[in-house]
Amino acid sequence: MRRTTTGVIGLAVAGTLSLTGCKNGNEEIPAAPSAPASSAPASPAEQPGSAAPSSPSGYGSSAPAGGGADAAGMAKSGQTFKLGETATVPFNYTSSTKGTIALTVTAIEQGNPADLDAFKLGDQVKGKVPYYIRYTVKNVGNTDLSFASVGHMKGLLGDGSEAGKLSVIGKFDKCPAESLPKGFTNGQTQTGCAVALAPSAETKVSGAEYWGDPYNSLSKGKGLVWK
Repeated sequence: MRRTTTGVIGLAVAGTLSLTGCKNGNEEIPAAPSAPASSAPASPAEQPGSAAPSSPSGYGSSAPAGGGADAAGMAKSGQTFKLGETATVPFNYTSSTKGTIALTVTAIEQGNPADLDAFKLGDQVKGKVPYYIRYTVKNVGNTDLSFASVGHMKGLLGDGSEAGKLSVIGKFDKCPAESLPKGFTNGQTQTGCAVALAPSAETKVSGAEYWGDPYNSLSKGKGLVWK
């Protein structure tokens, strides 16, 4: 899968936004000086390596779906889900703070190109269309994940290649994304949102991929895919 990453948006004091460079891959937005589905589900009593998909109404369920899970019920690298299905994955806030979250992509919504005007990026986003990847995060372990950021989510185009990524620091009402609140422990849930950019109006963002936090195995291989 081709990996591309756009710039990172930072909220300046005056309310404008400036670009800084971002992580690996060829960048679709240059930096400025300042700144995959599986077969029919099986019940838990059936063959190991396959688990029943969660109902879209059951966000926060720890039952992984799609390409199977390991013996502990954790989703595996490269596993594919449908929108509304839940993946249970390890989440390590730091190298020493290890937890478990249930992650569900609930929707991928097309935005309006005019939504990008607030970023004052001009030609850097000309012709691009924003898509909002909405997801929920549930803490299914006992580790306190206060102030952790679960933001390693990106969009996928119809051919499986990566959409442009626009990371927002600050407030963006169209797609609010905040770190987990203080006291985020077992059973608590929060919504999140990531901005993906389609290169044109004729191209759609039809999937999402979570590639894991920097401390777990998902970030070293294939991520989890929703579509």
